[in-house]
This record gives sequence, C-alpha cells and structure tokens, in this order.
Amino acid sequence: MTSSEIVELRRTLGQLRHCVGGLRARYGDVAAVQRLANDVERLDIDATELLDLESTPRQREAPRVEREVVVVPDTPYDPKLWTDADDEGLGGYRHRT
Repeated sequence: MTSSEIVELRRTLGQLRHCVGGLRARYGDVAAVQRLANDVERLDIDATELLDLESTPRQREAPRVEREVVVVPDTPYDPKLWTDADDEGLGGYRHRT
C-alpha cells in the first residue's frame, strides 16, 4: 500500500467516524450504531498496523521449521495390538449374547 493510499484511508476513516457520530446523535446508542462504531475502530486499528508494516522491512521468506520424519512401515500390524479393541459405533469385534 502506498503512502497516498494510507492517507486516503485515514481521511475516509475520519469521514466514517464523523458519520457514525451523526448517527449516534440521531438514534442514540443503539446496538446498530455501537456495531458501526466498533467497525470503524477496528478499521482504524488495521490501518495503523499497515503503517507499522510500511516502516519495518518485509520478511520475504517463511521461517524455517525443523520437521521430524516419521516412517510408517507397510507391513501389517501385530494382531495382538487389536485384542479387546472396539470400533466406536460399530459394536466391537465380539458378538455378545
């Protein structure tokens, strides 16, 4: 975002803030006006973050993350692992009478 875009955004936010103030004067502090005021405040916070991004150098590369590779064998599992195991929702392996 260029500096002229940021200046225009700030100017527009000022106009929005003024309009919301007029709505508050007309309708009072109803929920819809409160939400609009909150939205304008959030937009102002985001615009400030953009200004901060402009002043700091950009990081072009994602940070490197060390990853551990886990090898899963293709061989079948030992059937003893599944002794007394139940599949949720399927009623288990054993028929109960």
